[in-house]
Formats: sequence, structure tokens, C-alpha cells
Amino acid sequence: MLAQRTLKSLTQAVGVGLHSGQRVELTLRPAPPDSGIVFRRVDLPQPVDIVISPEAVTDTRLASTISSGSTKVLTVEHLMSACAGLGIDNLVIDITAEEVPILDGSASSFVFLLQSAGIALQAAPKRFVRILKPVEVREGEGANVKWARLSPYEGYKLSFEIDFDHPAVDSTGQRVEFDMGSGAYSRDIARARTFGFTKDVEMMRANGLALGGGLDNAIVMDDYKVLNSEGLRYNDEFVKHKILDAMGDLYLLGKPLLAAYSAFRSGHAMNNKLLRELLAHPDAYEIVTFDDEKNAPKGFATLARAW
Repeated sequence: MLAQRTLKSLTQAVGVGLHSGQRVELTLRPAPPDSGIVFRRVDLPQPVDIVISPEAVTDTRLASTISSGSTKVLTVEHLMSACAGLGIDNLVIDITAEEVPILDGSASSFVFLLQSAGIALQAAPKRFVRILKPVEVREGEGANVKWARLSPYEGYKLSFEIDFDHPAVDSTGQRVEFDMGSGAYSRDIARARTFGFTKDVEMMRANGLALGGGLDNAIVMDDYKVLNSEGLRYNDEFVKHKILDAMGDLYLLGKPLLAAYSAFRSGHAMNNKLLRELLAHPDAYEIVTFDDEKNAPKGFATLARAW
């Protein structure tokens, strides 16, 4: 049986929120089979649980925010991406503020945290959402068009194309494809950092955003070049970060996908719209398990290697 996964022990991290600049503590805890991934705001007089789902997403400006009533958690996508990359099904995430810490701006710190806790196999089959027919969302026309699509594929692969009119971005790879069956998430995707432009950062800070952002947790560019002294971690780091984000956004479905995801100029809003469109068409997907892990698509049966 291809089994569900949780952590062997709890693990903790401390950091600051990218937008709030607030100090925040995270505690990642093992969770029972079929409980899914739950964020728990433990800083409130009465702790509030927010179970991940496409409907729990209430804001997609700059990051993915999930809510339960008036209680919210911002910037969940990098931690969700690490969970997707390592195949974590069940997890309780205690958090002491309303924003997940940005750490180094990628998912690699979260991968390290999860792997350091150890990954445990559970006595329940892993449930996948298998795409049976294409689902697409699209916005804009001509030069402003953007779209995202899920198509049938017996495995999980993502392809993304970006289109930024900026010399530093244009000189790097604009399109990338990552297949869970042949690639290694922690090596190929997890280290790609979030990125921004100085002119946008100044405007965001004036509006009380990006208060925790800087050269140690983001790629920052002026009008011409990358300002980080160490340069890029991958020659196509920008578009790889878009794949990282998409993996996190799509994992808010609550189950791993068996699908080919492709997108052009998509972002958090389009990714959530795509999941809602999928759920609006029950004939476009089915829930499947694998009694024999040999029958599972490549890349899902093996536990991710430690660093």
C-alpha cells in the first residue's frame, strides 16, 4: 500500500513574517491519518484551527491567505510547497502570529525542518486526486493574457512560463518543467527564492507590507540588475520559484494531484481559481489509492532523501 505520511516527531522554527515583520514561532506536529494539514493559531485566547482547502483561501494578493471566520494565516504557500514536495499528508502547524515566517524566502528551510523531524508512514492509504479531463482558467487577452490548466497525466508534472519585462529576469530561463517522477524537489525547486523589485518594495512598505523582507530572504532587483551579492541560486530561479509557489497553492486542495499543470503568467489567484474550477466539475477528477506502491507513479513511493 502507498501510505499516508506525517512526521515522526515535532519540530520548531522561529522567524519573521515577510509582510508583517512580526516575530513568529512555528511548531510542526505529527497528526493522525486522514486529518489533513491544519494550521492552529495558538496565540489567541482560544486556539483556532484552519483546515487547508481551496475554499479556505480568502486572499491571494501577494501571497496565499487562509481563514476560518475572522482568523487568518498569511503566506502559507512555501510551507505547503515543502509538504507537497515531501508528500506530507497529515500535519498540525501551531503558529503564534498571523503570518508564516519567510525564513530564507524559499522552501528549503521548511524541507530541512520536515526532514529533521523524520517522516513516518501511516496505516492508511494515500489518496490522490486524479485528473480525468482538462480544466482551465484564463484571464485577459492579447499581451495581458494569463492562464492555468490541469490535464490528465499519470504522475505529477508542472510547467510554467513567465513574462517579466525586466533585464535581470529576461536574461534567465523564462520557462521550466518539473516532473516529480524524474526530478528531485529538494534539489531542483525548493531553493528558489521569492523575488521583488525595489520600486515595488518601497510602495509596499509605505502600505505596511514587505516589512520583514530584505536581501537575506528574497531576490531584490532595481531597474536593471539583481542586488543580492551572491547572485542567483539557479540560472532560472525566478520561474522555478513560480513552480514552488504553484506546488504550494495546489496542495491547498488537501490531496496530492495526479495531473499535468501548465501555466502562463499565473499566480496565487489563478491557482486558487483553478482548484475551485476543478471542484465545480466532479466529472473531471476521481479519488484514487494504490494498494501496491509498485503501481503508483514514479516519484511518489520513495521517501524523499535527506540532504
